[in-house]
Amino acid sequence: MTIDPRSKEASAIRQLIPLKRIPQDCFDDLCAQIAVAELKAGSFLFKQGDDGNDLFYLLDGRISLQTEEFKVETISSGSEASKFALAHQIPRKIDALAETDIRFLRLNADMINQEHNTPYQEEKNYMVVDDLEDNDDWMTTLLKSPIFRALPPANLQRIIIGLEEVCYEQGESIITQGEPGDYYYLIKSGQCLITRKPTPTAKDIKLGQLKSQETFGEDALLSGEPRNVTVRALTNVVLLRLNKENFINLIKKPTLQFIDYPQAQTEISQGATLLDVRPPDEYQKNHLEHSINAPFFSLRMTLKTLNKKQPIIVVCENGKTSEAAAFLLLRNRIKAFVLQGGMEKVPDQPVDKPATFAVDEHDDETPLSVDEAAKTAAEQPGLNSEPDSEQLKQTIAQLEVKCQTLRQERDELARKYKQLFKQSEKMKAFLDSLRNGNNQ
Repeated sequence: MTIDPRSKEASAIRQLIPLKRIPQDCFDDLCAQIAVAELKAGSFLFKQGDDGNDLFYLLDGRISLQTEEFKVETISSGSEASKFALAHQIPRKIDALAETDIRFLRLNADMINQEHNTPYQEEKNYMVVDDLEDNDDWMTTLLKSPIFRALPPANLQRIIIGLEEVCYEQGESIITQGEPGDYYYLIKSGQCLITRKPTPTAKDIKLGQLKSQETFGEDALLSGEPRNVTVRALTNVVLLRLNKENFINLIKKPTLQFIDYPQAQTEISQGATLLDVRPPDEYQKNHLEHSINAPFFSLRMTLKTLNKKQPIIVVCENGKTSEAAAFLLLRNRIKAFVLQGGMEKVPDQPVDKPATFAVDEHDDETPLSVDEAAKTAAEQPGLNSEPDSEQLKQTIAQLEVKCQTLRQERDELARKYKQLFKQSEKMKAFLDSLRNGNNQ
């Protein structure tokens, strides 16, 4: 028996992902081709290894997703998790056992693809959601992210369940520089401002703005370091947050890929880039051969200069900052690996000539401009090959970031100097008035 598009049943089905995103006329056509089925408690909806191309959605009842060894998750009808197809990887990785009598919807993935330009596909172990016209649905935006669409469906379901909605008024601090990380955030509505203080007593420097559907807060959770920026509500905002434990277990662990030093050498020999994200002074003291330096604090500004055609291996001192850097690269569709244990786990070796121009923060000399650096580098022999050209681009980008940082520090010092000068002038005037009074 087909589904009446105007029925209560159809309204419930319309909320399923991705059916809620297809045009109404396509949904009406789909209703004429589908039917709701039933299954008794104790029966299997599908079993591990099944390779059929059907998608199953739970409408009523409760179902257990499990293996022979343990239960992965229990899904109940009406929950956020039930809006997704049950364990949709083909072939099936787990069993689906009905714990109660259930009603379910069976859809063929090809049927959905024909209805709306393939908004939903099954491709290996990935969930793929194509670009959609309406960008207001935070869940759709989440699924379109390179990080989230590569997660197992069971993880996605747990993430949806674990998200907590919180609200902040304009001007309120959401995360504060120097505090420990506790949550990962997604902006459901509103805008936020990112700022950072170079020193504890310095003035806040604006780094950028975040808008609806963007995420933040992962750096401290991945690196274990305190928050390195402050994020405030620029307008009234509604956020969805995921606690640290869920972020680590459901997102970090299945997303990041770690390799050891011998594996890294193999990847490098095949064209991978070795990216050292430590500060320039640490990089100059000791670094790996053929590595390039892009400090983590400036990595976002240098993303466009990176070679996206080859994998990037990220290294830091102990591997922690590398995790945050690799996550950032993956978010921007750059394949990345983390060198496990960082420099602390690397065998002793000679230091190669740096693949960047370091700028000593305590050097009193005026740093080269970007154009001067490029001209100087271009005059050096051997910089006409493609690999060296990539290194030159990296160098220019790093110098540009360094110059920007130095300009900000200069402006901050100039501001402090003006304040001290005004105070000293007031003090002089006060002392002069005292002297004049005593003379009288």
